[in-house]
Amino acid sequence: MAPDASDALAARETVQQFLNAARIGNIDLLKNLAARLDDGKGLSGTVADIKDANKRGALHFAAREGKTEVCRFLIEELKLDVDTRDEDGETPLIHAARQGHTDTAKYLVERGANPAIASDLGATALHHSAGIGNIELLNFLLSRGPDVNSQSDAGTPLIWAAGHAQQEAVKLLLEHHANPNAETDDDITPLLSAVAAGSLACLDLLIQAGAKVNISAGGATPLHIAADSGNLEIINSLLQAGADPNATDEDGLKPIQVAAARGSRAGVEILLPLTSAVKEIPNWTTDGILEYMQNEINKDQAVSRNPEDNKHKDSTAREDLPEVSPEAKKKAAEAKSRGDDAFNTKDFHTAVDAYTQAIDLDPTDGTLLSNRSLCWIRLGQAEHALADAKACRALKPDWPKACYREGAALRLLQRFEEAANSFYEGVQLDPNNMALVNAFREAVEAGRKFHGTDKQKS
Repeated sequence: MAPDASDALAARETVQQFLNAARIGNIDLLKNLAARLDDGKGLSGTVADIKDANKRGALHFAAREGKTEVCRFLIEELKLDVDTRDEDGETPLIHAARQGHTDTAKYLVERGANPAIASDLGATALHHSAGIGNIELLNFLLSRGPDVNSQSDAGTPLIWAAGHAQQEAVKLLLEHHANPNAETDDDITPLLSAVAAGSLACLDLLIQAGAKVNISAGGATPLHIAADSGNLEIINSLLQAGADPNATDEDGLKPIQVAAARGSRAGVEILLPLTSAVKEIPNWTTDGILEYMQNEINKDQAVSRNPEDNKHKDSTAREDLPEVSPEAKKKAAEAKSRGDDAFNTKDFHTAVDAYTQAIDLDPTDGTLLSNRSLCWIRLGQAEHALADAKACRALKPDWPKACYREGAALRLLQRFEEAANSFYEGVQLDPNNMALVNAFREAVEAGRKFHGTDKQKS
């Protein structure tokens, strides 16, 4: 290897070691490596310039890992900018808040960090503390007078809190006059988020605060979403608050039809006395509605299994994929690595965030969607898991694991017949995959027990 190439490689390794020293909190090693990297700018200038591929420096890594003493050294002794931003527009404060490092976040604010600074996606430290339910930090940040209704791509802090079933955070934000009817560009509100998260406690708080129950996103009202999940307590709470059982979604379906399509007998029974008859359903009884909607699903599935249709869809999807530059792939790989690390420590929220960054950089990599789908399952967010699994299958139609991810999400939604179909399609691709074989058998058995229980109740 030529001397200059060898020197460059050694310098890159030293940079990596330096950033890792910040991450693990080793100040002595940090100082030693910084001195070795000094290119004449002095220690402060050198340290400020050392970044990874995503423009994250020592202060970002120290804050992300809650290494307050490293932050203190970097800010007080080296005079680094406390609000330095990485490629995603995120400050050290945002990194600390996302990970729930309360003491580090407080220190950064006390040293001048601006809580109002948002990432490129609009998320502030307030959003992240609300999303993870960090009440101590949330209280501290609110005491600094930020905009409690600041919007991110995923909505206000209240939407984040409700969407993660953070009851105490929802209560605190409402006490600070958060708008219970704030909307995202996709018409998502805190109440819709609470229903999607299956949080009755958050839902009740929002209803008491004046949240509207008959709003819709993409045509679906909160009652449609509750009917789809089969959450009877939430269905009842919405009805008591004035939810319209006769509202139709973008497919022209009423909540009772959605409940029937999911095989929820109890949901149908609750909604039946309140719903006006649908003329297309000849037998307007619990059994008649369930039978009609299940037949409609079977028809749709038969059409979707047409191999020629799927072949056309798959080829079209691949033709629409964008070109991804080598640099973007490299950054995506780094984000994926962060996601893998977070997943291994069961920090699924952080893993989702990292995989999302990777997907944004490289939307052609189905593995990233598979990984994020698994994170959503671990977080109990079945609909998100299913969406990612379906997107993964579109990218990698011949990958058995994509079938497994889809089946797992459907199983979590108690859509056992559809789950069994997905697992079986995976078995057809890999007959020796015992995980898929066992999952298929379990889904079939779960479906039998599920419907057997329904019959006993009738």
